[in-house]
Amino acid sequence: MEQWFVMRKGAPFQDIAEKFQISPILARLIRNRDIVGDEAIEQYLNGTIMDLHDGMLMKDMNRAIDILMEKIREGKRLRVIGDYDIDGINATYILLEGLRKLGGQVDSDIPDRMKDGYGLNRDLINRAYKQGVDTIITCDNGIAASEEIDYGKRLGMTIIVTDHHEVPYEEIDGVKRYILPSADAVIDPKQEDCIYPFKELCGAAVAYKVVEALFEAFGREAEDVDYLMENVAIATVGDVMDLVGENRIFVKQGLEMLKRTQNLGLKALLECTKVNVDRLSAYHIGFVIGPCLNASGRLDTAKRALDLLQAKTQRDADMLAGDLKALNDSRKDLTAQAVEEAISLVEESELKSDHVLVIYLPNCHESLAGIVAGRVRERYYKPTFVLTKAEEGIKGSGRSIETYHMYEELNKCKELLSKFGGHKLAAGVSLEERNLDAFRMMLNQKSNLTEDDLTPKISIDMQMPLGYVTEELIDQLELLEPFGKGNTKPVFVEKDLTVLNTRILGKNQNVLKMMVQDMNGTRMEALYFGDIPKILAYFEERKGAKMAFTYYPTVSEYQGNKHLQIIVQNYR
Repeated sequence: MEQWFVMRKGAPFQDIAEKFQISPILARLIRNRDIVGDEAIEQYLNGTIMDLHDGMLMKDMNRAIDILMEKIREGKRLRVIGDYDIDGINATYILLEGLRKLGGQVDSDIPDRMKDGYGLNRDLINRAYKQGVDTIITCDNGIAASEEIDYGKRLGMTIIVTDHHEVPYEEIDGVKRYILPSADAVIDPKQEDCIYPFKELCGAAVAYKVVEALFEAFGREAEDVDYLMENVAIATVGDVMDLVGENRIFVKQGLEMLKRTQNLGLKALLECTKVNVDRLSAYHIGFVIGPCLNASGRLDTAKRALDLLQAKTQRDADMLAGDLKALNDSRKDLTAQAVEEAISLVEESELKSDHVLVIYLPNCHESLAGIVAGRVRERYYKPTFVLTKAEEGIKGSGRSIETYHMYEELNKCKELLSKFGGHKLAAGVSLEERNLDAFRMMLNQKSNLTEDDLTPKISIDMQMPLGYVTEELIDQLELLEPFGKGNTKPVFVEKDLTVLNTRILGKNQNVLKMMVQDMNGTRMEALYFGDIPKILAYFEERKGAKMAFTYYPTVSEYQGNKHLQIIVQNYR
């Protein structure tokens, strides 16, 4: 059962509203997102590129720039090695673009998800070495590749790491000892002694900071690479980073750039997926564009998505965009089958009683494990690992809940793992099949999760009568965008609502249209996109009882006619 609670954070809302010329409702919503103080509110509402921090503040940035300037001037062969997800693809593209514009002799390589696995490995290093590459620059990976980098250094190669993942560590007597690779420069804001003020950048954003600093070092205008912010925005949303601080600015600015992008591949993908560019939002990156880019690395090779970003002709762009959309459509079907199998396993076994779910689907496509884990987590509100059979042992991905730090919990049972890495809310693991049961048992034994931790919390911004919903308010709510992790779409609630009528709509019968009325007699159209049989059964059980809905207000426009409506999210 969900727990609903209304946030009650105090602030002089009327004063804030007057100072920033916004409604008191908006002032309350901003306070609920812990934006406090005039400077923070100003940046939240009106932050620009000028508010971004200087990349030179990052540890080792000076060293990396000096090395790259020397290598470019000497005409040495450079290779960018990225990752096969949306962040790694865009980070690779950003570095390629920046280095080429400065005259760098640079190419790229991206590991094959199935054959190579995540991150830098000996095969990638050997391939680079045999092809005469002098310097490797990693992006969105490398911080955990100490052994591999040691190997590359023994071959005499120069290696620069750019990454954003957690720094590996070992814990001795309760003290963490961080393990850094022996690269010539390591740029990762998560390093303990890095003074860069904002730690939550994605890999593409770190790559962008490198390119920006390199341009300035060469005496070029940093503004010349501003267009790459659209790629940072795609990566930030696609990698599910918190949309706060610099990330909010990157995404806000990047979305505006994306609306008028000159990138042939991105234009073709937007057109192919029928995105309304005028209404482009973070949602379209997260649920339309992003999955298409990710699909290449999941079911084929991420190099196809990189090719799309680098397309030089309209024909190539259209062909690649169509291929990626088709791959994503196939991915959706495979995912649905795997989710159904995972849920059946949980329901029909002792797994259902575990606080941490470890689900073994040997025939699931390895690349879909993370998506399936996310869907299962949503259903049960439990940290979930989905594991599949790999060429060697078992591999898989985990998706977590707010109260469970997945990377730190994996550290507690690392003796059972061949390899692991990740963040608080997502991680990847490799292990021998014989360790599967022990892995599941140890995760659950060492977990401190309580029943309260495992109860979904619905955080509500405020109670708001339907009569307060106006077009002006809805326009103002757009000032809070982009919405996403760390800056969630506002949630309003109203109780004592009467459902006057219902109607099921949509080709797939997946939309419930209602007319609702509050205690003041205000009527409004309401739409619900969840489990329709379940909500209708709930209505039937209560025989016309008053309802409470959480909702978000919108304006519906059809054939030039506008009317207000609410989108229902939760009910009771």
